Amino acid sequence: MPDRQPYRTYNFRVEIDGIGEAQFAEVVVPTAEIAVVEYREGADKTSATRKLPGRVSYGNAVLKRGITADLSLYQWFRAVSQGDFQPRNVMIVLLDAQRQDVRRWLARDAWPVKYEGPALNAKNNEVAIELLELAVEDIEIEGLGN
Repeated sequence: MPDRQPYRTYNFRVEIDGIGEAQFAEVVVPTAEIAVVEYREGADKTSATRKLPGRVSYGNAVLKRGITADLSLYQWFRAVSQGDFQPRNVMIVLLDAQRQDVRRWLARDAWPVKYEGPALNAKNNEVAIELLELAVEDIEIEGLGN
């Protein structure tokens, strides 16, 4: 019988085509939404609308990590900002307590739309965090658990 316990949010990894596996403190998996198209048939005797599925849209992925000497995420953002469009596939992998893959989200043709540097403060001792937000063309989900 499959394990029905929910997985914890702290075990995950991210793989980005052309960059490899990167460590992140926080990842927001993109949303997927189907628009509702409302219509009324001319012969309907009621004023109630009927509903059909419309266009599918995907929210942005958000990646946050502690700043290191690695500039690959910023360089990707910079390349796109200068007209070198570089969409990449991004795999977000949720792990169980034994660090085995249990679910994968494949964000297809993702590209950076926002880079945010850290808020620096001499009064605290926190890790400096950078943020990269990615536009996503499509999401595929693969369940790997029992």
